[in-house]
Amino acid sequence: MINFPKIYVAGHRGMVGSAIVRQLLAQGQPADRIVSRTHAELDLCNQAVVNAFFEQEKPDQVYMAASKVGGIYANNTYPAEFIYDNLMVQANVIHAAFQNGVKKLLFLGSSCVYPRMAQQPMREDALLTGTLEPTNEPYAIAKIAGIKLCESYNRQYGESHGVHYRSVMPTNLYGPGDNYHPENSHVIPALIRRFHEAKLANAPSVTIWGTGKPRREFLYVDDMAAASVHIMQLPQAKYQQHTQPMQGHINVGSGSDVTIAKVAQMIVQTVGFTGQIEFDSSKPDGAPRKWMDSSKLNSLGWQAQEQLSSGLVKVYVDFLKQQ
Repeated sequence: MINFPKIYVAGHRGMVGSAIVRQLLAQGQPADRIVSRTHAELDLCNQAVVNAFFEQEKPDQVYMAASKVGGIYANNTYPAEFIYDNLMVQANVIHAAFQNGVKKLLFLGSSCVYPRMAQQPMREDALLTGTLEPTNEPYAIAKIAGIKLCESYNRQYGESHGVHYRSVMPTNLYGPGDNYHPENSHVIPALIRRFHEAKLANAPSVTIWGTGKPRREFLYVDDMAAASVHIMQLPQAKYQQHTQPMQGHINVGSGSDVTIAKVAQMIVQTVGFTGQIEFDSSKPDGAPRKWMDSSKLNSLGWQAQEQLSSGLVKVYVDFLKQQ
């Protein structure tokens, strides 16, 4: 009889967390050995209730996919919320996991942890080598703190307590279950909503923030989930061969990037909008390029599968279901 670990997926209702749950189930993890709580059931910013939850459930593994996320507008509008909420959630979950004997934890970061002008493609050793992109600096600082929390617990408690907490840095994610809010969402879901609504209204054009010139790498969320489980299941010796005690994170990307203008054109074709795309260059572009070097992950035996064109079709189908 297989003794399946008890796995807590923090943020199971989010786009990434729900994809991780799908991936675990697809690999044979029994549903009754996956623990989850909604925000209403468990406020991860509340240290006391997080501690009580871990004491009660005693999970064997944790996937840390809970975070407050958003696009340029949301990051610029709510900087205090983005840094406070993410710092609190990470600190509470990681510390409670350690206190309750969790040996394996996977922290999900973001490509925004790297400097704004980092050499492309961005390697793991670019972390903390330059100034961050101002529009999402509070969120990035919180995510960097999460990486360093995992590294610090490993350094202090790895040998004495068998702790092995890992971090993955995904590129820009998209997929089923995304947030399609017109202002607080990321670029792909925001554009899908805007072009869809413009199509219904027979609008002559849609205006996009910025010049359209920045390049972005996009990864389908189910690929991200597969990579997360792959990394979590790697033998400790193999993981440590490809990381360092104070550089313990691994990039997760698709391997290629496109301009914002190009992805907008692809979404126009997917949605069937027949008007014009216009760009408002008075609005911020964000970082000029964010392309991840995923060679470490590739050498660990994993590569992305979903193409952007087919992924966008799946996301549009998901968007239509939610209307």
